[in-house]
Amino acid sequence: LLDKILEFKLLEVHLARLADIAFEKAERNTVGFSASSPIHNSHKFLQLSNISFRYSPDSPLLFKNVNLKIRNNESVAIIGSTGCGKSTLARALLRLVPITDGSVKLDGADMAGLSSGELREARTHAQMIFQDPYASLNPRMTVFNAIAEPMLAHGLADKASVTGKVSALMERVGLAPRLMRKYPHEFSGGQRQRIAIARALALKPRLIIADEPVSALDVSIQAQILNLIAQLCREENLTLIFITHDLSVVRHIAQNIAVMYLGRIVESGPARQVLDNPAHPYTQALLSAVPVPDPTIEKTRHRILLKGDPPSPMNPPPGCPFHPRCPVAESRCADAVPPLESRSDDQRVACIKV
Repeated sequence: LLDKILEFKLLEVHLARLADIAFEKAERNTVGFSASSPIHNSHKFLQLSNISFRYSPDSPLLFKNVNLKIRNNESVAIIGSTGCGKSTLARALLRLVPITDGSVKLDGADMAGLSSGELREARTHAQMIFQDPYASLNPRMTVFNAIAEPMLAHGLADKASVTGKVSALMERVGLAPRLMRKYPHEFSGGQRQRIAIARALALKPRLIIADEPVSALDVSIQAQILNLIAQLCREENLTLIFITHDLSVVRHIAQNIAVMYLGRIVESGPARQVLDNPAHPYTQALLSAVPVPDPTIEKTRHRILLKGDPPSPMNPPPGCPFHPRCPVAESRCADAVPPLESRSDDQRVACIKV
């Protein structure tokens, strides 16, 4: 049994290395984003101002005073452990869940103040790719119906032209148009996610929110889907919000990073700067947990082990939310929540020790 476990672990490392090679090859061919590529448009396309959220009036806030500015054609990764509020934040951006306080402005329009008709129109400019492609696709609808429905509902196609547009979208994401009459259960996980991407592109949005789009897929398929998303965003001039807890993929797809812990952004900045020189203790712990597919380096690498379990969002600790597990915490860390302040020109950190 131990031999089988070791063999499986070695296979995982080998597949991870193959995925890294695929990413590096794609980057050499200039496909996708580069973490250091310049952003020529400084227009604040999406702006979050002090947004907070709770499920009911008597429940505690799941995230509080979140601020984030995303420029046009920019790719931003929101990372953090499971339960930190990443997916709920993504849903709040599109008003899939109501915002308790604050504002979300999409290209200058306040999403919270839109009527139902205005919100319907605004959502044509922002679409979401969900984590589980099988759960997000209606099992009773064919691929054709799933992709055609948003175009017909918003008047972007009629019955005469919709078949051709569905065929073009399927080819765009690497699927044969002859498969459009099949149902979701007849496809693999990677193929289903390609269908979900085609559906998200059907309305020609300007913003794509990808909520852990590869976490349910095999490692060998993850590189294909990530390269596809990056390529589409580059060619279609899309703004991308990429939500993940897998830091190994962030460098290849994001220009900027926001790190969340227990409903708060604790660090943000350019991807390369945050990944190569993390300032917040939580970011440092996250990066130390990423395995390196080289036994020699892995043996000498220092791993930061956090004590205890993550606190419950329903009963957060006083002061800095990370201080009960922080390896460098002091007594004053429990007195007040540290603000997100600039550490350098672009990097911002919420820690009194930095």
